[in-house]
Amino acid sequence: MEQDVAGHEQAKQSGNTIIHVENLNKTYALPHGKLQEFVAITGPSGSGKTTLLSLLGVLDTADSGEIWFDGTAVHHLHGVAAADFRRQKIGFVFQLFYLLPNLTAIENVMLPLLPYRSQLNFHLKQRAEELLESVGLKDRMGHSPARLSGGEQQRVAIARALINSPKVILADEPTGNLDPTTGIKVLTILRDLQNLRHQTLIMVTHDQQIAALADRQIRLEQLS
Repeated sequence: MEQDVAGHEQAKQSGNTIIHVENLNKTYALPHGKLQEFVAITGPSGSGKTTLLSLLGVLDTADSGEIWFDGTAVHHLHGVAAADFRRQKIGFVFQLFYLLPNLTAIENVMLPLLPYRSQLNFHLKQRAEELLESVGLKDRMGHSPARLSGGEQQRVAIARALINSPKVILADEPTGNLDPTTGIKVLTILRDLQNLRHQTLIMVTHDQQIAALADRQIRLEQLS
């Protein structure tokens, strides 16, 4: 899938552009993502939706091309530098919840920043408590994942994704393991928090009902 994207240095570093993708070979290119926008990425299986999200999230590297993320050339980042960038800028929500079963809800939310606790300029546990309360889990903080429903586990995962106050939330089929009613509730919570915090939400979904709630849709097509 190829789309033309204007590749000017000024656009790459503009405060109005949160993600700029240019000449990416796997091959993808996105329109400029704006702050506080909800973008749904759709398309058939095999079109590269999850691959694209991994590239945007600096979890994978492209064969060629450029990805500029908040003015940073992330296609040059590897190892510790890539990990530090993800920790500072990105929150991830996946279809599978990836909660550690031996930790409580609040411990799972705190986990990504625990190694950096001494470097933080905020109280980690207090922020985790506030996030869990904001997703409606004030009375579930001490529960293990096994004692939570699927919807509650995904809300813990959302709180965990927001613990670092990311500029961008990347969500890969976050409602895929939930029934339709619970999925809409979880998405509503995620969207409300994204708007409240003026963040960008980029979501991969196969569900057209979910995609229809986005500000903008980008459909990927598999090249023959």
